[in-house]
Amino acid sequence: MTPTTYQNFIDNAFVPSEALIEVYNPADAQLLGRVPESPAEHVERAIAAARTAQKGWAAKTASERAGYLRQIANKVRANADRLARIITLEGGKVPSLAQVEVNFTADYLDYMAEWARRLEGEVLTSDRANEHIFLMRKPLGVVAGILPWNFPFFLIARKMAPALLTGNTIVIKPSEETPINCYAFAQLVAETDLPAGVFNVVGGKGASVGHGLSSHASIDLVSFTGSVGTGARIMAAAAPNITKLNLELGGKAPAIVLADADLDLAVKAIVASRVINTGQVCNCAERVYVARQVADAFVDKVAQAMAATRYGDPSRQADLDMGPLINQAGLDKVAQMVRTAVGQGAQLVTGGQVADLGAGFHYQPTVLAGCAAGMEIMRKEIFGPVLPIQVVDDLDEAIALANDSEYGLTSSLYTRDLNAALKACREIDFGETYINRENFEAMQGFHAGARKSGIGGADGKHGLYEYTRTQVVYIQG
Repeated sequence: MTPTTYQNFIDNAFVPSEALIEVYNPADAQLLGRVPESPAEHVERAIAAARTAQKGWAAKTASERAGYLRQIANKVRANADRLARIITLEGGKVPSLAQVEVNFTADYLDYMAEWARRLEGEVLTSDRANEHIFLMRKPLGVVAGILPWNFPFFLIARKMAPALLTGNTIVIKPSEETPINCYAFAQLVAETDLPAGVFNVVGGKGASVGHGLSSHASIDLVSFTGSVGTGARIMAAAAPNITKLNLELGGKAPAIVLADADLDLAVKAIVASRVINTGQVCNCAERVYVARQVADAFVDKVAQAMAATRYGDPSRQADLDMGPLINQAGLDKVAQMVRTAVGQGAQLVTGGQVADLGAGFHYQPTVLAGCAAGMEIMRKEIFGPVLPIQVVDDLDEAIALANDSEYGLTSSLYTRDLNAALKACREIDFGETYINRENFEAMQGFHAGARKSGIGGADGKHGLYEYTRTQVVYIQG
């Protein structure tokens, strides 16, 4: 990939920036391109363009707005291979997963477009004679979508599609780690007849561009996916304007494996969840609680599966299970957490070292047994290919340990016992629970968490309505 300099997309025009950020391939540290470190003027122009366009955009019918989403979905499908290659190069994602992300993005745009004829208000019963009460849903106005680096392409659609369908306009800020795919998306949007100002992209760092969007009085919703720390800073920036927030933050997903579980199924699903995108996924299994009766067998099986994981540079080798971590800071964090866990008494079963592949940020797939509830590795988000395991005596203990967390995004359970599964559904305090399957949500669900995992949610009807406000109208006859 020849290094290219990209430009912001504002009011349907590409706008150059003097200040630039260099983007590198995390697998081999090669320069891929340069993207804008947007000046405050560009942020202002993008918000102003979105504000100017919003009234006319909202005046279109939902079906008309859906038509533009379908146009963009078709563009994405027509360019799927090129887009997947960009995702692999700048994010270190294996080609098969990059292709899934691109295809899922196109499907998501079409899925949200299908809601055009399903947006609903309500008719409420009045206490007065001859009065009618109507609850209507209206757009919020201008949305700021601040993206993460781990699923950067899909998150464009996850924020843009519901925003646009419901009559909002949007300003997107991609992560400075993986921004090139977003500029490629903007180039596709420019090839459609989407009205000017409806979709805008401004690049840059969170401390500058992210803060500029979050603190702006003309932003009506900030939709952010990323870390708890950054989410807290966005909340502080948005507070003076009482701006609505939609935040998907960190996760520390527990996986519970009971004595009657199909161990082969559990191992396959948990390992798949742990190595997807090199463990850099908020909803993937981050800790395991396994019943004492099957603990030894489970650890042996999971260690064999993790040790067999194929990893390396996905831009040069297609048949890999995982690639590199996103950057040096991510690699250092994972290595430090493993060292600390071993120092606290965890048993290193496999892996546990930085992988020497000559270049890039690679870490060996790692299993830690004999972990305890108080260890950092069981409490803090790892965001790497490391699986810590703790032995438990029963489901009650497992649920108590699972719930003892500052996070509450996803969870999973492996059992053949229907009553145990139903008990877990009642008592596990997480936004999502997966039973006898890997942690991966459906676009028609509602991806939302508890505690520090966020505010609001995404996907499905409930995620769509996050981008609306209500107006109640009373008509006295």
